[in-house]
Amino acid sequence: MEKLTKYSDQFAAWIMTYGAQVIGAIVVFIIGLYITNWLARVFSKMMTRRHFDISLQSFLSSMVSVGLKVLLLITVAGMLGIQTTSFVAIIGAMGLAVGLALQGSLANFAGGMLILVFKPFKVGDLIESQGQTGVVQEIQIFNTILLTADLKTVILANGAVSNGTIINYSKHGSLRVDITIAVSPENEIQKVKKVVEEVMTTHNKVLKEPKPTVNIQKMGDGMVTLTVRPYALSTDYWDVYFELQEHLKEAFEKNSVTPPIPTQIQIQK
Repeated sequence: MEKLTKYSDQFAAWIMTYGAQVIGAIVVFIIGLYITNWLARVFSKMMTRRHFDISLQSFLSSMVSVGLKVLLLITVAGMLGIQTTSFVAIIGAMGLAVGLALQGSLANFAGGMLILVFKPFKVGDLIESQGQTGVVQEIQIFNTILLTADLKTVILANGAVSNGTIINYSKHGSLRVDITIAVSPENEIQKVKKVVEEVMTTHNKVLKEPKPTVNIQKMGDGMVTLTVRPYALSTDYWDVYFELQEHLKEAFEKNSVTPPIPTQIQIQK
């Protein structure tokens, strides 16, 4: 009975000394938990209104929620009299160690966030980056995945992509198709240009605006070189490029436009 009474007195004294702190800490934890969840939902809705990428929304929402809850736990621990200075120092040291170990991954992560936020390209765009050209299949947090014209899958690190040059062929919606052809200088040049213009204007995938053009690039070496420049939708680029050359050959044959005759000079010693 004496021991029981002793423990009861010690418990009562502890309650009198720390009871208010414990109750306050519990109240702060419950209210803080509600507030952190509310802030996480508000942050998620804000990203949805601003049309952030779905994968980025999920990741950032989780980061914000975890960060707020860690701060809440540190605050509650401080209210209970627990020394949080060393705890915060340990978390900082761990963060520094992880950051140093994952420098490359963190650079790719930061690059992925920049791409998803500023949107220099989107899924479905035809881009050129890091010496690779292809259609964007997926934008992940760490990598961007391209599908090339020969159906190869290329995985690019987002850190290098965001820090390098990006050529987006789909951003404007249309592209200029550059085709170079050569004809004999014996042809009447205005007739040749008229044939080329007619082929371009009758092709169903060549855009009316901007207006297609044909100009003399150079004369010499026994030929007249013409630059043919129609415009097409980015999705029709290769169709126009290949089909137009085929149609030009047929039109030249039909209108008796002669090709250049290759010349070869032999020097005899």
